[in-house]
Amino acid sequence: MRYRADITAGSLKVAESRVIADLLLKQADDDAWKVALCEKNVLQTRSPKTADRLALLIRGRLETMAPALWKLVRDGNSTVSTHACLAAAVKHSALLADFLELVVKEQYRIFSEKLTRQLCDDFIADCQNRDAELPEWSESTINRLRSSVFQILEQAGYIDSTKSLRLQTVHIAAEVVRYLEKHDEDSVLRCIEIAP
Repeated sequence: MRYRADITAGSLKVAESRVIADLLLKQADDDAWKVALCEKNVLQTRSPKTADRLALLIRGRLETMAPALWKLVRDGNSTVSTHACLAAAVKHSALLADFLELVVKEQYRIFSEKLTRQLCDDFIADCQNRDAELPEWSESTINRLRSSVFQILEQAGYIDSTKSLRLQTVHIAAEVVRYLEKHDEDSVLRCIEIAP
């Protein structure tokens, strides 16, 4: 199955990603993870179950990349950390990668001023046509998918807000571009370097 709905579990979650990146860089064992997530509540969630779910998503994203990117997430300034999180999220989620590649890039190409909810809904319908194994998503799942994708685009700077959906020019942080080039992550770089 190419597309998963796990992106609904969270947007870029930069602050939380810094915490998870730190645990990964320290090579924390299972006990240390449990203490950090459940006893110390380092992700500041309302329940251990929520902490586990969020940590699983973020760790899954970050582990698609090498420790050098985790360092950018943990130690980078706001822009560097955000773009590093974006790169990991794109590698982790074919749905996000394809939306950037097939929809957002095209809107920049035709000089569109903004995205629309309909573009996202059409894209999700196309995903279901492209992937025969994909289950039929409920309306609430589709709404959460759309919301998460638009939140990520806002956090990364592609749109000015999730209300207006107005497109903006984005310059990906040089440190993140260098990491992606050095680690042969051409497809991720192609997905995120789309703004004119």
